[in-house]
Amino acid sequence: MLNNADENVVVIFKLLEQIVQGMESVGCNHRPVFKGEIYLTDKELSEKLRISRRTLQEYRSAGKIPYYIICGKIIYKESEIEKMISAGYRKIVADDDLI
Repeated sequence: MLNNADENVVVIFKLLEQIVQGMESVGCNHRPVFKGEIYLTDKELSEKLRISRRTLQEYRSAGKIPYYIICGKIIYKESEIEKMISAGYRKIVADDDLI
């Protein structure tokens, strides 16, 4: 008869606990992909850009940031946001390079 004192039972329960923890981690960190694109919510993008959600709303209103509205929910295509950020970078020339 198997019980908690059996070494095999203890090993099985430890493995089951690891599986449960792994599934919880995947559930929390999984980003569903639609047609190969990852979409961000208002909250996720404001955290990523380190701006307030109000500032994000102002950027949308001014047409500075691309977004989509699906069933009343605003989402942002991650690839478009990254492209917009990359386009905004400027190379700074050091004083030593001017000589």
